[in-house]
Amino acid sequence: QVQLVESGGGLVQAGGSLRLSCVVSGRTFSNYIMAWFRQPPGKEREFVGAMRVDGRKTYVDSVKGRFTIASDNAKNTIYLQMNSLNPKDTAVYYCAADSYLWRITLDAESNYNYWGQGTQVTVSS
Repeated sequence: QVQLVESGGGLVQAGGSLRLSCVVSGRTFSNYIMAWFRQPPGKEREFVGAMRVDGRKTYVDSVKGRFTIASDNAKNTIYLQMNSLNPKDTAVYYCAADSYLWRITLDAESNYNYWGQGTQVTVSS
């Protein structure tokens, strides 16, 4: 069984940066496609980005060039570096893991077996 624990959320001014962490326990993250999702207030959860086991990454258009997924094998941790934040980035951010490594598309919430509890990111204008 895999457990995911996010941290690093908080309140930041527009234009600022935050780095979210997702600590993976139970198995190493290299056994999974790892992804970040977010749920803005009053809206459905949406895909932010994902990393395949070979390191290839994909992002939703709205965060390309601003957000970066990184990883630390020694710490079994995935990161989401968020730069140039704007109020539209306000959401609860979730880390997720998909055990089916041959997935063609990575943005479907239903693909992911494991989820963290979420961390709140609030961007003030």
